Amino acid sequence: STGAVKMQPKAEELKFVTKNDGYVHIHPSSVNYQTRHFDSPYLVYHEKIKTSRVFIRDCSMVSVYPLILLGGGQVHMQLQKGEFVISLDDGWIRFVAASHQVAELVKELRCELDQLLQDKIKNPSMDLCICPRGSRIISMIVKLVTTQ
Repeated sequence: STGAVKMQPKAEELKFVTKNDGYVHIHPSSVNYQTRHFDSPYLVYHEKIKTSRVFIRDCSMVSVYPLILLGGGQVHMQLQKGEFVISLDDGWIRFVAASHQVAELVKELRCELDQLLQDKIKNPSMDLCICPRGSRIISMIVKLVTTQ
C-alpha cells in the first residue's frame, strides 16, 4: 500500500503554548523530553527557563477533568455556536462539553469541591473521608478522573 504516513514529531520539534510566553519546549534534561505523544494536550510544569528558547522542566501531562476540577481560577460555562463551553479563569483554557448537563454537573462539582476545601481550611481537624458530604464529593471526583 502507498501513501503518506503521519510521523510523530521529533523531541526537539514538540512544542506547547503558554499564555505569557507563547511556544515553549520540554527541556532536554526533562524526563518527558523523549515522549513524543501525550494523550492530553495539557501539561503542568514546575520550572520554566529561557536559554536558546523557552523551556519547561518537571512537567506532567494532565487530563481535562483534573484540570477543570483542580486548576486555578473560576470555572465559567456558556453556550457558543450551539456548544456548551467550559472555560477556566479568563477563558484562555476552554473545553467543549458533551452536553449542557455534563457542563452543569462538572461546574457544580467544582463549586462543591471549592466549598469543601474552604470548610477544611476553616476547620483543619475535619476528616474529609468520614464527613458524609466530603466523602461523597471525593468519591465522585475519584470516579470521574479514573473513568474518563
